[in-house]
Amino acid sequence: MLKSRRGLLAAGLTLAVIGAIGVASTLKAGAEQIPGVSAATTAATVAAAPALKPPSKLPWGTRPQQVKRGRNGATSKSLKTAGLSVAGPAQGDSGGPEEEFAPKGRSNRSTYLRTAKTSVVPPEPSAEPSASSGGGDDTVNFIYNVGSQAAVSDGAYVNLTINKPKLDQRDYHTLAELAVQSADGNQIVEIGWNVDRLVNGDDDPHLFVYHWVNRQTSCYNGCGFVQFSKTVIAGDTLAVDQQKRFGIQYYNDAWWVAFDTEWVGYFPAKLWGDIEFTKTGLVQVFGEVAASSANPCTEMGNGKKSNDKTSARIGSVAYLNGPDPSVTVRSTSDYYTVEQLSPRTFRYGGPGDCATASPSPSSSPSS
Repeated sequence: MLKSRRGLLAAGLTLAVIGAIGVASTLKAGAEQIPGVSAATTAATVAAAPALKPPSKLPWGTRPQQVKRGRNGATSKSLKTAGLSVAGPAQGDSGGPEEEFAPKGRSNRSTYLRTAKTSVVPPEPSAEPSASSGGGDDTVNFIYNVGSQAAVSDGAYVNLTINKPKLDQRDYHTLAELAVQSADGNQIVEIGWNVDRLVNGDDDPHLFVYHWVNRQTSCYNGCGFVQFSKTVIAGDTLAVDQQKRFGIQYYNDAWWVAFDTEWVGYFPAKLWGDIEFTKTGLVQVFGEVAASSANPCTEMGNGKKSNDKTSARIGSVAYLNGPDPSVTVRSTSDYYTVEQLSPRTFRYGGPGDCATASPSPSSSPSS
């Protein structure tokens, strides 16, 4: 199994990032968290700080309740069958998330991270491998289906369908997420689910958290993230074919992230140093594929295009002390599509470039 990859990935994932406006820079993941402050100093400061307390209610207004946790090593399908929500890795629960360095995309209102360079090679599939269309190179191509809105608020939440899209063995990940950002898009906190063999070691959907400081990459499930819950942990396997709430809220000097019925943990405001990032200026919800080519064989969502009524859904976007939700949707590739259903909800996804035929639209009612 590939559950432990820290030696390979933390050895130094260097990205050459090209934005939509053609500006290039070189980044070392996890090394430049705060300008003028080393990552080690930041981590030590956060670790030494007293634990914070979350809001008494989740972003959607209910009091936290313990998530139903399965045995370590349970698959997403077995969790679904048992009526459970999350499970830890097979080798045992370490009591907290493991930080993992791997490619991550970023989208703003009018621009997006299109490509990056990486020295990390995607591992072979661990289960149910999808067909590969040949060898790749060291370029990561990011493709998005996005809903976005300029919104000043204390946070946001959304319903995401959790799926198990097929990840081509050349590619890096496929995911869905909620991202709260500063108005300029430079400061970001994210929560969602991903299928990513580099980060998770298997092909199941997993809970992830992530953050950016001045557009600098960090790492999944760590780099200053403070775990709060003992029953739902960043990196956990998630039950497949269900819909759950994901939320982010600024409270008590931290950005708190919530999943289902619990607060998962928080990113302390100290991670942003002297940068004031206490309100959202932009909120985005999206599907993302990180691939080794611009025409990937990896699925997004549940592999169905948005004209199918059973395709993956991002729904009921809401803000805390913010404006009425009215997201604008767009896609950066014809291989994956979006269809807006209301100001707060849209369907998204697709099979990628290697499907032999597009799925025919379903006549079943949408949920």
